Amino acid sequence: MQGALGAWGRILQGYRPCLSIEITGKCPLSCPGCYAYGDDHLGSGGVRLAQLRDFHGQDLIDGVMGLIDEHQPLHVSIIGGEPLVRHRELDEILPMLSARGVHTHVVTSAVRRIPIEWASIKNLSISVSVDGLQPEHDERRKPATYEKIIENIAGHQVTVHCVVTRQQARRPGYLEEFARQWSEMETTRRIWFSLYTPQVGEESPERLLPEDRELVVAELGKLHRKYAKLDFGDRTLSAYAKPPGSPRDCIFARTTECVSADLRSQVTPCQFGGDPACSDCGCMASAALTAVGRYKIAGVLPVDSLFNASLAVGDFFRRRRADVTPQPSTGARLAKESALVTDAADDI
Repeated sequence: MQGALGAWGRILQGYRPCLSIEITGKCPLSCPGCYAYGDDHLGSGGVRLAQLRDFHGQDLIDGVMGLIDEHQPLHVSIIGGEPLVRHRELDEILPMLSARGVHTHVVTSAVRRIPIEWASIKNLSISVSVDGLQPEHDERRKPATYEKIIENIAGHQVTVHCVVTRQQARRPGYLEEFARQWSEMETTRRIWFSLYTPQVGEESPERLLPEDRELVVAELGKLHRKYAKLDFGDRTLSAYAKPPGSPRDCIFARTTECVSADLRSQVTPCQFGGDPACSDCGCMASAALTAVGRYKIAGVLPVDSLFNASLAVGDFFRRRRADVTPQPSTGARLAKESALVTDAADDI
């Protein structure tokens, strides 16, 4: 409740409570269907994530903390690229975020060992992407194989995050086997299932058809009652069955600022970038917040009605601030001054 009230306060002041940072454009993986490396992830201008200026060292630390000063978020997601490419800088950044009371979520493939020091950082959660059972995962996400992941998460309690694709949905018992296997591991704190979110017009082996989606939602409805580590409920699953129709209707999209690796470029209309097919959205964050928004206070007033009114108030104050010419943020200043580019292989 305290977190919800804090987020509400930030919205009323014209700030977005969540900030997502693509901390690097580098990644040693080449995963099929990765939205971050899509041609239109950063818009139709032709620039791709891997082509952006990439920061490291003190420039990156200062740039990220400059974004924190500018946006004043309550929650920060560190994504990529592969964030562990910048593990040395994160060794400095994560404790600073914790000291400010910011809840931080690092999303990684666990392609290298996660520093054991991170296990003691307050307000930090780590999510490890696992694309199904070992044979399929190892083929899709090498060199971040099952063997590497198990080795590299030792000493941590992580969220295991699986994005369900059509290939998985059509194999009876597949999702339960995944849930059972990872539930038995001591390093698993919780398990998330998202559904593959395509771009508009995308035709790919990963994209779920309507009958696949219906089947997956029904199966997850049974599994979350059987496996305690599955961290979602019926309200979230109902949002998977009927997701928001557009970014304008998505609480997650409207409460999250997304910044790319040059610490300046905005990722819109949501973290997926490009032109996501919202009617087929499977984002767990979106589904969870949609479930909250559809809840009716006292059985009458939907939470999203209160949210929309609060956002309108916040937008007024946001425009008022924009009328005052600000000093460039540290992130924006560094983006203009520096063109440091490093090779992921040097850091991995």
